[in-house]
Formats: sequence, structure tokens, C-alpha cells
Amino acid sequence: MAQAATLAGRRVVITRSPERAAVLADAVADAGGRPLLMPLIDFETAPEPALLDRALRSLAGGAYRWLVVSSATTVLALRRAAEARGMPLASVVPGTVRIAAVGAATRRALEAQGLKVDLVPAEPQSAAGLLSVWPAGAGTVLLPQADIAAPLLRDGLVGTGADVTAVAAYQTVNFPARPEHRLSDAAEESGSGGGRPLHTPAEVRALLDDAVPSAVVAASASAARRIVSLLGPLPASARFVAIGAATAAEAARLGQPVAAVAPAPTPEGVLSALAEAFGPSAPPNQPSASTAKETL
Repeated sequence: MAQAATLAGRRVVITRSPERAAVLADAVADAGGRPLLMPLIDFETAPEPALLDRALRSLAGGAYRWLVVSSATTVLALRRAAEARGMPLASVVPGTVRIAAVGAATRRALEAQGLKVDLVPAEPQSAAGLLSVWPAGAGTVLLPQADIAAPLLRDGLVGTGADVTAVAAYQTVNFPARPEHRLSDAAEESGSGGGRPLHTPAEVRALLDDAVPSAVVAASASAARRIVSLLGPLPASARFVAIGAATAAEAARLGQPVAAVAPAPTPEGVLSALAEAFGPSAPPNQPSASTAKETL
């Protein structure tokens, strides 16, 4: 197994919240790596719940032709908001509404709620990928998203002539979120981090400084900002691995070289990027050729 040989003994720092990190951490361990959990960001319920509730009431009333969903976290936020109204999410979305998802993980989360997804980009699985396949003249669109979502998707949809209503479905905060506002799933909580210990940025920085080959995985642009802010420039022995081109671009903007970009936001995609980052053709802490293309 090429990945097992490449990752053997390598430390991989995962910056997701513990429950969201468990599957990736298990995959890294199965491939021979040593996962370290350093949660940096977390999620809380909508900053203005009344606005989200109003949007869902309009959606249920047939005001929108499309529902565009950009992450599995958004699906969880919508589900929680629907449950607060005493109904499952599927009951809030009329059968006349078409649903678009940015990628496979988001599609699966929607389907798990009993919703049919009509549009998913093949590659890249991102806002840019969705815009590349978006139908002209799509009409009215509800776009629930993170409070700090980049304007790319909203502006791109508007550019096609769509009438877009964007609403903050949840907010991104530093880890840990306030318990009473934390956006979490009971099933995720039950496997929180696979029982692995959590590490502080100071602890991880000390480990990175010992020159043992390591990687730090960023799952979002906000995670990239936190990594650069808290860990500073990574040592030459450490590789920065981004999930998605937008994350890689933000790291590059901050002056952090990117060793590899995961082709998909899945454990398999991250393992592929880690194998590239630790491979013989990728110099320590330097952009690979494929990454340079992504971040131009």
C-alpha cells in the first residue's frame, strides 16, 4: 500500500472539532500515520435565528425555486432549525423546490434527511464547481450558509441572473463553542474524536519544532487563518495540506506555502493529498506543481 508506506510514522494534525475529526483520524491511523487532534474552529446556531426561521417559512411557502446548500454543516443547521419548528427538514422543503449541493458529502447529508438532490458538480466539488454547472435562468434561490461564507457562490449565482436570498444558517467560532449554542449532532458526539486526546496549539507547535516530518490539515479558509495565526510559519519539516482550492488560496494569501490540495473533502481525498505532501517529489513545506495550479 503506497499510502501506508508514505504515511508510516508521520504525524498528521487535524484541526476539525473532535466529532468531525474522528473519521479522518481513523483513516490516517489505518494508513500508518499518527493523527493528532488540535481543534481550532467550532460551530454555533444561527446568529439571528429569526432570520433563518423566516427564510424557512418562505421556503415552505413556495417562495423559492432552488435551495443551494454548500456544506454538510449547513444541512445540520437547517435540520436543527426545522426541528425547532416541530417538523423534519424534509417537510420544510416543497417537492417543487430543486436542490443543489456543492459536493458528495453535502449531497449525502441532504439525502439522509429524505431530500432529493438535483444538481451536484463532478469536479471540483466546490462553489466554483457548482457555478460551472449552474443552469441559466434558475429564478429564485435560497442560499443558507456560514456567517463568514465567502461571497463567491452568492455573487456567482447573482451573476447568472438568479434572485438570491442569502441567510446565515450558522456561525463559525473559535473552539470550543458555547455549549448552549453548539451546533452538533448526537451521532457525531457519540464518536467524538475516537477517544483521542486533544492538543493545544502550543503543544502542537512544540512537536512540530522537533523536525519529525508532519502535516497540518486545514479544512477551510477560516481554519487556514487560525493555523497561521496560532502556529506561525510552519517549520521546514511540516507540510500544510489544504482541503479544497479556496483553503489553499487563503493559505497562499497569508504567505503559508501549501504542499498539497485534497482533490475531494473526503478521507480518501485527504489521504491522497498527504501521500503527495510526504512523497519524494514534494520538497518540505513548499508548494507542489499541482498546488501551484490550484492557487494561481
